[in-house]
Amino acid sequence: MGSAASSLQVQGSDGSLALADARASDLIKRRVSQRRQMFSVQAASYSLGALVLLVYSYAGTVSVVIPSTYFLSGLSLTGFFVVLSETGFNDRFEDHYLTIFQMGCNVALQLGFLMAAPEIGYTFLSVLFLIFGFGALRMTSQQAIAVWTLTTLGLAPIFLLTDLPIAMPVSTPAERAAAMLAFVLTIGQCAFVGLYGSSMRKMLYNRSSELKAANRRIEELAELDELTGSLNRRCIMHVLDEEVVRAHRGNTPCSVALIDLDWFKRINDTYGHPTGDEVLRAFAITVFANIRPIDKFGRYGGEEFLLLLPETSGEGAARILDRLRAIIADLDWSAFSPGMQVTISAGVATLKPNETPDIILARADSALYAAKARGRNRIASA
Repeated sequence: MGSAASSLQVQGSDGSLALADARASDLIKRRVSQRRQMFSVQAASYSLGALVLLVYSYAGTVSVVIPSTYFLSGLSLTGFFVVLSETGFNDRFEDHYLTIFQMGCNVALQLGFLMAAPEIGYTFLSVLFLIFGFGALRMTSQQAIAVWTLTTLGLAPIFLLTDLPIAMPVSTPAERAAAMLAFVLTIGQCAFVGLYGSSMRKMLYNRSSELKAANRRIEELAELDELTGSLNRRCIMHVLDEEVVRAHRGNTPCSVALIDLDWFKRINDTYGHPTGDEVLRAFAITVFANIRPIDKFGRYGGEEFLLLLPETSGEGAARILDRLRAIIADLDWSAFSPGMQVTISAGVATLKPNETPDIILARADSALYAAKARGRNRIASA
């Protein structure tokens, strides 16, 4: 027996580990997919930047070496981080995008080309806005301060310690066209960053809504009896405590009833446990259909149920329970099995001044015992 128990524990442990591994694998796949999208955007951005530089090369402003080197450098840098991503290196870190390192490398690349081709330096400076725009979607405040400080340390020497003629040439039609193209593409990419951020916020909102719905469902399941859909014992006892406190505070009547299905063990023995489960479900559904919204109904244990009747006197509670008793007795239980009859007995107690939940429940239990002693299929009041 101990060996069997150990085997079940091992199987349960293996199942939990397999589930955890599957979830971790799904998370890694989702992260890799997100990074691939980001790298695609980076490659496209460097391609568009190289297009602007080609126009300047056509205008004779810069050598053709600048656009070709810029394009190859950008793709090589992106490719380096792609390799890290695809080999799983990124997944070792909490920030699996390696945000600071990517931003630092891309900023350094732009500053390098700013020094190599200062005559069109504004094009490289404008890319810094895009880099920070994308980075802001994932940076923490500490990361933002760190990258901003490093960028400042890189820009300060260029502007303060050199006399590089950083410019935006527009003296020829081709240069004006290149400048226009640079601004149009930069604005377009900034708009894309905004749309991407909006889609991320929408995705987070949807996931938050799904998580809240799942949490609500978990809370409901934690409060409900799985078989009957009524409140489970822990929850109905908690509600009883609350109702007693509310009744004492408001000086209002409150009654409780312990309900028992008569001879339920015989039903299980004669018709089988699956039929017994269906009887319990049918009983619970019938009760739900015939009580008020303010009433609370829960499974106390086995075939015993607890019904809380706020703002209800003893006489009113007895009438409600006797009506339920008659409805249950008149149901066509033969639908479950020919010749089947189901009845209930109940003990009703009404809250007295300064009475505790345990005492009123004990009185209801005594009344239920009296109803059974008198022949069952009846209601007894404490």
